[in-house]
Amino acid sequence: MGSKAFKPTLRNSKKISSFLNHPEKALSIIHVAGSNGKGSTCSMLSSILTESEFKVGLFTSPHIKDYTERIRINGVEIPKAYVVHFIDRIKAANFDFTPSFFEITFGLALDYFKAEACDICIVETGLGGKFDATNIINPILSVITNISLEHTAMLGNTIALIAGEKAGIIKAQTPVVLGEMDIKAERIMVSTAHNLESKIIQSKPFSSTSTSFNLPLLGKYQLENLTTVLACLEELNQLHFKSTNTCIQKGLDNINQNTGFSGRMQLISLKPRLIYDVSHNPAGISASLKTLNEINNGKLHVIFGTSADKDLMNSLPLFPLSTRMYFTEFTNNRSLKIATFRQASETLNFEEKSYFTNPKQALKAATKQSSNTDTILIIGSFFLISDFL
Repeated sequence: MGSKAFKPTLRNSKKISSFLNHPEKALSIIHVAGSNGKGSTCSMLSSILTESEFKVGLFTSPHIKDYTERIRINGVEIPKAYVVHFIDRIKAANFDFTPSFFEITFGLALDYFKAEACDICIVETGLGGKFDATNIINPILSVITNISLEHTAMLGNTIALIAGEKAGIIKAQTPVVLGEMDIKAERIMVSTAHNLESKIIQSKPFSSTSTSFNLPLLGKYQLENLTTVLACLEELNQLHFKSTNTCIQKGLDNINQNTGFSGRMQLISLKPRLIYDVSHNPAGISASLKTLNEINNGKLHVIFGTSADKDLMNSLPLFPLSTRMYFTEFTNNRSLKIATFRQASETLNFEEKSYFTNPKQALKAATKQSSNTDTILIIGSFFLISDFL
C-alpha cells in the first residue's frame, strides 16, 4: 500500500516487538534515514562490515525481485521457511489491530537478526523517521543522509518540516552522522542533536578521503554517500567495529554479492548503453541525470514509470526536452496510469512521447529507435525495475 499504510504512531510496532520479547534490545543497530541515498549508504556499510568479518544483518526496502531481499545476513537472504513460520506466529498473536506489511516485515527482521546472533545490524527507515515503524530501536549510531521534498502529504510540504520528521531518529546521547544537506535541514538536525546531548559527526571532512577509494558505482552522488559511510566507519571504530582500508575497498568491490545491491544507475549493456535506476523523487532523478550528462554522447531515451503517489509534476520537467520519452505503466497496482501521463506531459514539448501499458514493450520500442551511441535510461520506481529484473 505504500504511503497509504503510514500511521503517525509507533504503537503497533511496539506491540509487535513486545510479542517478540523485544529483539531490538539484544542488537547493536545502525539506524539510517534520509530522502535519497539511504539504501546505497546501508549497502556500502553492510558490505564493508561483512568484509571486516562481522556478522551483519541488513534491513532495506523495497525489494526488487523477491520479498526476502529485504532481510539479509552477510548478503544471504532470509530463508522462506523462516518467513512462513514467523507469519504463522503473527497470525496466532491475535493483536487488537491489523499490522501493516512494513510493521510485520520489520518485526520479522528483528526476530531473525536476534535468532542468528548478528554482531551488528543496519536498519533503513521506510518512510520519514519520527513515526517510522523502525523508530522503536535505540541504535548505537544514527545516520541521516540528506533531505529533499518527498511524501509531502505525510511528512510536510517544506524542507524544514521533513527535516523535523527525519530528525526524529536521533536518540539521546547517541552519535549521529549527517550527510550533506540543505542548511535549513542541517540546522534542525544540529539543534535536535544538541538538545538530546548527542554527538554530531559531519560527513564533509571525509570528502577528500572518499576519492582515495575506487567506487564501482556510477554517479558523483555515490561519492557523497561514500563520504557519509566513511564518517560512520570512523565512529564505529571507536565503538569496537573496526574496518581497515583494505576491508573498505573490498566492501565496495563486492557490494553486489554482499548485499544484493542493484538498480542504482546500474549499467546493463552497451551499444546502446542501457541503465536501470530506481530513483523516484525529483532530487534522486536530478542526480541521476547529472551523471548521464557526463557519460552520454548520443540521444537520451527515457523509459519512465512511477507510482501514483510520487511527485510527477516536479519530476517531468527535469528531463531535457530533447529526450525521447517512453511513458509506461508497470505491473504493480500502485502504478501511475497512462491517462495521467498523457495529461501531465501535454505541456512539455519532448522531442518524442509515446505511451505503453507494458514496460518491456517500451524497451523494445526504445531499442528499435536507438543507435549504438545512444543511452536508454529506465527510471522512476523500484517496481518498474522489478519488471525487468
